Amino acid sequence: MPRAPRKDVTRLLTDVPIFTRQRGGRFIVMQGPDRGETVPAKDLVTFGSAPSCSLVLTDNTVSRKHLEARWQEGGVILKDLGSTNGSFFEGSRIHEITINFGAEFKLGRTVVKLVPEEEVVEPSVSDSENYGTIVGQDPKMRRLFSLLNDIATTDATVVVEGETGTGKELVAEELHKNSNRRDGPFIVFDCGAVPRDLIKSALFGHLKGSFTGAVCDRKGAFGEAHGGTIFLDEIGELDLELQPSLLRVLDKRAVQRVGANQYENVDVRIVAATNRDLREEVANKNFREDLYYRLAVICINLPPLRERGLDIPYLVEHFIRMYSPPGRHLNAQPDDMARLQRHSWPGNVRELRNVIERACVLSSGDSINIDDALAEEAPPALGIRTDLPFKEAKGQLVELFELEYIVDLMRRHKMNISAAAREAQIDRKHLRELIRKYEIDER
Repeated sequence: MPRAPRKDVTRLLTDVPIFTRQRGGRFIVMQGPDRGETVPAKDLVTFGSAPSCSLVLTDNTVSRKHLEARWQEGGVILKDLGSTNGSFFEGSRIHEITINFGAEFKLGRTVVKLVPEEEVVEPSVSDSENYGTIVGQDPKMRRLFSLLNDIATTDATVVVEGETGTGKELVAEELHKNSNRRDGPFIVFDCGAVPRDLIKSALFGHLKGSFTGAVCDRKGAFGEAHGGTIFLDEIGELDLELQPSLLRVLDKRAVQRVGANQYENVDVRIVAATNRDLREEVANKNFREDLYYRLAVICINLPPLRERGLDIPYLVEHFIRMYSPPGRHLNAQPDDMARLQRHSWPGNVRELRNVIERACVLSSGDSINIDDALAEEAPPALGIRTDLPFKEAKGQLVELFELEYIVDLMRRHKMNISAAAREAQIDRKHLRELIRKYEIDER
């Protein structure tokens, strides 16, 4: 029942670009008589029915000169120009307000949205084969080194996407080490590892006595990162209900501790990482679009090891030098190197590093012991990956369970969602989400 690839349809070009950045923005009419009309978000944009407006609207509930938008650092200022029917943001009538990418506002019956112009970045290939602790010969990695060198000294917010083990935290660390904030703290916050009822306190801090167990004041991760960098790992795991709180921090550059009445300014650079496709999460309504735009000023997609053909021999030699016992110079035999190159490396560079470390420990003579190292790498019968961090191994096992359970459930009920949901005792909406998540075909 998992969807099989069809050979009789045209394949869409959906490959995600490796590097993107936001450059400028654009207003798009999302609802109303002029749906689809668009105008660049320049220094000053005017909306109304008058021919002199930047975006001329035919909606007869819109005034001749209804609203203006001025671009400034930190957002776009919307100002109502004394319109008859008013301008609205999030259901409230406004006179003047600052908005950011992803925001929608209403003029009469017309809804307009501000979105960024996202462009693909093609950095030059660096001459270096490393950027700090990140190493690689493949052109994809050397372009990454060039990009990191360009953006390290800026305060641009960065999203790093990639599979487990591709080195997302290393990228964040090197951005910090090579930034003007290098002398400040580097704080790692795992969005998927903190209980939901404690995450606000862990992120933003709390005051003593603000809840049971708050025996003293706590700064929170943002407060601890003041003057440095905060790395929000697994940002895609952040609960949808908590995302507005993070968005407010990004907009205000200030946090409100649990139990406090005032905001405290924080000076931090934000780097976020996820093994999910955040664009897809936005499309599935699992991640706020405006939060994504605020985070993904620069978006980096780390390639998996299987797409870095030149790097496996290079990394093998690098890890052999790193893990060879003192006084011994180990090497990989040609047959062993060929075997390593044929391996699929689902755990990417982390898995390769673990294999070579074991191969060095188990070595005899001058050659690394690939046979025993790869044999130990094989997962137990249940598919548990003990070479991965606990949370990641658990996530993989849960996904395997969900897939097999839902496939068998829907097969037995012949894709009758109502009947299947009743038997499984889960909400029909949740069942539909699982079916979409695992691309289970009705056939």
